[in-house]
Formats: sequence, structure tokens, C-alpha cells
Amino acid sequence: MSTTESERWICESCGFIYEQEEGDPDGGIPPGTPFADIPDSWFCPVCGARKKDFVPYEG
Repeated sequence: MSTTESERWICESCGFIYEQEEGDPDGGIPPGTPFADIPDSWFCPVCGARKKDFVPYEG
């Protein structure tokens, strides 16, 4: 299965990695939620950076 959208996104401020399969349950994002479907009001659970401060992670 291939996808054009990364399932992992990294916070440019602190290095936190959002993983689609894990989501962010503490932040109200259920496991399996694609990054594109996360509300723009969501923020990094580690440093508080905005969603737009994340970039696709290819590591």
C-alpha cells in the first residue's frame, strides 16, 4: 500500500513526530487520523507549536 501523504510528521521546533497510527489521544486526535484531517487548532503536545510548524518526516 502506497500513499502520497506522509503518515509521519515532525515538529520543526522540538522534533516531536506525529505518527498517524498512534494519533494524539491526549490532544483529542484518535489513532489512525491522517495529518491532513487534524484541525488547524491542534498543537504539538510537547512544545505547543502550531500544526503548520510540522513537515513530512521521511526518516
